[in-house]
Amino acid sequence: MTLRLMLCLAALIGLPLSSNAAEPVSVMIVGVFHMSNPGHDYHNILVDDVLASKRQGEIAAVSDALLRFRPTIVAAEWPADSASQRYASYLAGTLAPSHNEVVQLGYRLAKAAGLKTFAGIDVDGDFPYEAVQTYAKAHGQDALLDSANAEIEARVKQADAVLANGSVSDLLRLQNQPTRIDSEHSLYYRNMLHIGDGADQPGADLLTAWYRRNFLICANLVQLAKPGDHVVVFYGSGHAFLLRQCVREMPGYRLVEANDYLPK
Repeated sequence: MTLRLMLCLAALIGLPLSSNAAEPVSVMIVGVFHMSNPGHDYHNILVDDVLASKRQGEIAAVSDALLRFRPTIVAAEWPADSASQRYASYLAGTLAPSHNEVVQLGYRLAKAAGLKTFAGIDVDGDFPYEAVQTYAKAHGQDALLDSANAEIEARVKQADAVLANGSVSDLLRLQNQPTRIDSEHSLYYRNMLHIGDGADQPGADLLTAWYRRNFLICANLVQLAKPGDHVVVFYGSGHAFLLRQCVREMPGYRLVEANDYLPK
């Protein structure tokens, strides 16, 4: 190889990527708590009235902070049709006051960003916990579930205290700590995969159903986004690990940490 050719190759290696290269889809997964206290989960955080002026100011501060991300899509844990219809009513000023986090966080941010549409990406799914409980009780494995529930309840009480003594953003920052997200997700593995034997695997069945729902949610997301989009996704914090994993592993996508934007 001649010196001239070597220099040419070195120069080519150092060239920046073509300006035509697709920009990544930047996605921020914001794990949230249920502001309307619907009681749909096995463990529920105690939430005071988020329509009160103090909480409204805190929620507005969260929205203002996330607006710096310059979202082009805002998505949340509602089905597509109902999310779109309600958002149209929200923009028109005809939607009834709602405590729901999709309205309080999602709709507020989308409107502030000037978005004309809102992305509902939720998918129904099974969570066959009763089968797990029945098997565990019949096979002397109650202690596994008791231990997991005790740990979850301790985390819920910590969240209760943070919200009671702090702001909405304080609780969101706690829920969106990567280490907390990872450790909460590990509860599924640490317990569920022990519950079952042979062809009867209720723990693995529960995990399979949970993963399937989250894959379908992420499919809705990636089928919606295009290169260069900035997407903010508001979802119950229990979904955060799998949605974050999906974004991290998706070619052309970039995961953005919510806590880099949420106000302190």
